[in-house]
Amino acid sequence: MAKKNLRTLIGASLLAAASLVQAQEARTVAITQIVEHPALDAVYQGVKDELAERGYKEGENLTVMHESAQGNSAIAAQIARKFVGESPDVIVAIATPSAQTVAAAARNIPVVFSAVTDPVAAKLVASLEAPGANITGVSDMLPIEKHIDLLKRAVPDATRIGTVYNPGEANAVSLVNLLEERLKARGLTLEKAAATKTSEVLGATRSLVGKVDAIYLTTDNTVISAVEAVISVGERTDLPVFAADTATVDRGAVAALGFNYYNHGRQTGAMVARVLEGGDTASMPVETMETLDLFVNLDAAKGMGMTLPEDLVKEAQKVIQNDE
Repeated sequence: MAKKNLRTLIGASLLAAASLVQAQEARTVAITQIVEHPALDAVYQGVKDELAERGYKEGENLTVMHESAQGNSAIAAQIARKFVGESPDVIVAIATPSAQTVAAAARNIPVVFSAVTDPVAAKLVASLEAPGANITGVSDMLPIEKHIDLLKRAVPDATRIGTVYNPGEANAVSLVNLLEERLKARGLTLEKAAATKTSEVLGATRSLVGKVDAIYLTTDNTVISAVEAVISVGERTDLPVFAADTATVDRGAVAALGFNYYNHGRQTGAMVARVLEGGDTASMPVETMETLDLFVNLDAAKGMGMTLPEDLVKEAQKVIQNDE
């Protein structure tokens, strides 16, 4: 029995030593994101922090290449080709457009995506359970039903909901289709306004005025990058703006029930570490996030001519109120 325990102890020690050596081996991770805005920036930071906690420290045994496409799909494709030419150990793709361009370019390099709503519809994986190729990651599929519940609690009389989205972004189209379906099932209507680039967001939002009772924004990267334009219209016309991304509440939305995108990045970083340690992306299931946070902005509500119910405010993890 003593010899068996000794062998077990030695085996465990060798395994730990092997893991340490693996973490100390110089690695390169390339990170591409479609655009810079608070949620996606938080994902990027979360990935790096998780890797550092697991022993992969930038400047020591880890080289991180990071580029943003500034919302331009053509630039995203150029970044993807550039990264493939550099042959990193793993490519991390933040948001659907970046993930799609990397998937098209990288055939033999492991890819881990993050902040991708519907990876199956985006043709990134064969299924959530068995991706089947060199790509897997973490999905931020939205709990649309809970978002509608939030909106109806905040604005009980709302029957016409408006949204601004980019019809050229697969992520956005999947969400808007789902939103329209779920609203219709509740006897509510959706008014859609298209914005294919950030400069069109203001005009698209203005087109909703007089047609809707409230605006709800998904995690559409084009729209969220220019969300101040939506907020400005809401403030001028007393049209409350709700969001799926909690970072948007800090920027002026009335409320959001969403994921913590920094934690989303940490979860992505954990998957990247598993790949660096020999994990097979083809058999590594796509992961999702379960915990939701409620953020409310009382100043924004006042500025858009409404008052949030007290019970809803009490449930919030974060309440913004600067206007005393």
